[in-house]
Amino acid sequence: MANFDKIIDRKKTHALKLERYKKYENAVNMWVADMDFKSPKCITKALKKRINHEVFGYTVIDEDTKQTIKTFLKKRHNYKIENSHIAFASGVVASMNIVCNMFGKKDSVVIVKPIYPYFFTTPKHFGQKVVSVNMKNINNRWMFDFDELESKIDKTCRLLFICNPHNPGGTVFTKEELLKIGEIAIKHNLIICSDEIHSDLVLDKDVKHIPIASLSDKIAQRTITLMAPSKTFNIAGLQSSFAIIENKELMDKFVNSMGHINGGVNLLGIEATRAAYKYGEKWLEELLEYLRENLKVVENFISKNPKLKLLKCEATYLAWIDCSELKTDAYKLFLDNGVVLNEGKSFGDGGENFVRLNFGTSRKTLLKALNRMQIALRSCDKAFQK
Repeated sequence: MANFDKIIDRKKTHALKLERYKKYENAVNMWVADMDFKSPKCITKALKKRINHEVFGYTVIDEDTKQTIKTFLKKRHNYKIENSHIAFASGVVASMNIVCNMFGKKDSVVIVKPIYPYFFTTPKHFGQKVVSVNMKNINNRWMFDFDELESKIDKTCRLLFICNPHNPGGTVFTKEELLKIGEIAIKHNLIICSDEIHSDLVLDKDVKHIPIASLSDKIAQRTITLMAPSKTFNIAGLQSSFAIIENKELMDKFVNSMGHINGGVNLLGIEATRAAYKYGEKWLEELLEYLRENLKVVENFISKNPKLKLLKCEATYLAWIDCSELKTDAYKLFLDNGVVLNEGKSFGDGGENFVRLNFGTSRKTLLKALNRMQIALRSCDKAFQK
C-alpha cells in the first residue's frame, strides 16, 4: 500500500515547485500541478530495468504501449479506440501548439475562461485571434455559458479548446453538457481539441469522466483528445503524452504539423507510460481515496471561513478558491504568510479574485499550509476592523 502521508524531501532535485519561489525559503509550495507523492513502484521498477540495459539510443513507440493505453481507456472510461488513433508527443502543452499550428493566422480559436493559461497564450504564438467566453456558476459548478458561446462564434472560428475535467474549476462535464458542445461544434464546423489530462482524477463518486469523442462518431471525427499519464501517476518530468485522433485526415494534419518541432517521447517516458497503464491502477485507486480525504480537509477549512468560497470540485487535486470577499490581493496575502498558491488572474478574465491550491500533498503539509492561511485571514480581519 502506498504511503501518501510520507513527506518527500524534494530539495536538490531541481523541482520547479521549489525553484521558482526559492527566495521564499520556508514557504509551503501549493501551486504548480504536480504532486508530492512517490510514483507507483511499478514505474520505478520498469525504469530501473531499462536503465540497467545502459544503452539509450533512438526509440520508437511499440505497439504494446499503444495496446496498453487502449486497454486502460476501455476499462477506465469505456473509450474504445484503435492503436492507429494514438500519436505521441512530449506533453499536452506541446500538443496544443501542434494543434494550433494546423490552422492559419486568419483562423480564430474559441476558449472559455478562466482556464489553464496555455489555452489562451498558445494560439497567440501562431498569430491567431482568441475568442473567449466566460464560465459561470450553475448549480454550484463551474459551467459553460452556452448562449454566450454561440453568440461569440463567427466565421473565422475554426477550433474550440475545452478542458475536461476543467482546470482550474474541477468540473467533470456531463454527457448532456458534452453533447451540447458537440452539437455546437458540428453546427459551426469547429474542430474540438479536448484536454483530458485530469480524466483519471475524478474525486466525486457520483460523476464519471466521459471523453467527448466517445459520444458519437460525428463528434469523434472532429475531435482531438489530449491525454497523458503525467498528472495521474505523477510523472510530469518524464515528458510523455498522446493525442487520440480517429479522423485520418486530422491525424495526418497533426503529424505533419508536428514535423520535427516536437522530438516525441524519450525512452524512459515510454517505459513509464506502459508500466503506469498496465500495472498502476491499484495505486491510482489508493491515491484517489487519499485525495478525497484531502479535499474534505480543504472544504472544512473553507466552511470555517465565510469570506472564502469553493464551488463543487468534482475532479483534479486543485482547489479553485473564490477570495473576492476579502477585498484584498489574496495571492499576496497568503504568500506574505508563507503559502505559495497560483495567482487567479493568470487563468484569464474572471480569475482575478481567486487562488488555486494544489492539495496533492501529504496531509501534514496540507494542514500546515491551511494553518498559515488561517493566520493570514485573521490578520486580514484585524486590518479590516481597524
